[in-house]
Amino acid sequence: QVQLVQSGGGLVQAGGSLRLSCAASGRTFSSGAMGWFRQAPGKEREFVVAITWSIGNTYYADSVKGRFTISRDNAKSTVDLQMNSLKPEDTAIYYCASGQRIYSFNIGRAGEYDYWGQGTQVTVSS
Repeated sequence: QVQLVQSGGGLVQAGGSLRLSCAASGRTFSSGAMGWFRQAPGKEREFVVAITWSIGNTYYADSVKGRFTISRDNAKSTVDLQMNSLKPEDTAIYYCASGQRIYSFNIGRAGEYDYWGQGTQVTVSS
């Protein structure tokens, strides 16, 4: 049984930083990818960033490029999301997700991911 457990998040002022972590368990994560998505009130879930387990290729949404950084620790099966220069529009519930059949062409599609974390609230005040 694959489990994704998230930690981090919280409340921060605009311009501040937060770090999210996602710990995966239940199988060996050597293929596929881990992604972060977010969902703001009244909006659809959107892709934020993802990283492949094997090579570590990263993919960022344009809205977070240069501000967010994703990293992974294959030995620990953890993925971190460092969020800097946060903006009020970054406010959302953030979810980590894991998928095995994730490639560059579908890495941003939420429906392609198999497992999801419990979600973490990130609130950025202006």
